[in-house]
Amino acid sequence: MTDIQHTEQSTERDLWPAVWKGWRRKCPCCGKGSLLRSYLTVRDTCSVCRLDLSQHRADDGPAYLTILIVGHLMAPLLLITFEKFRPEPLVLFTIFSIGCLALSLYLLPRLKGAIVAFQWSRGMHGFGNDL
Repeated sequence: MTDIQHTEQSTERDLWPAVWKGWRRKCPCCGKGSLLRSYLTVRDTCSVCRLDLSQHRADDGPAYLTILIVGHLMAPLLLITFEKFRPEPLVLFTIFSIGCLALSLYLLPRLKGAIVAFQWSRGMHGFGNDL
């Protein structure tokens, strides 16, 4: 094995451990420092390993994924609930509105962390400079 191949293999970042750390809202590199400063604001650097996180480009990806997941989970549940139980419209609306809101609020920061971790593991948007 040549030195170049050995260097590439030793510095390659594992995708799924990094995404799992991002899902837990931890630094994708060390897994200890907090990735988010507030609900959705990504820190500029990790407080533990000093990884520069400022070049991430999560943008609207987490919101799109949240809508996709919540819609695909809640729409069939809404149909099944309506067909089997026939609740009052106001009850149905209230339960599913609260469910959609709670699921969205739970998923959004986790998906943002996972997307930032994915970008880090693949060396995208400036994360590849520190390999």
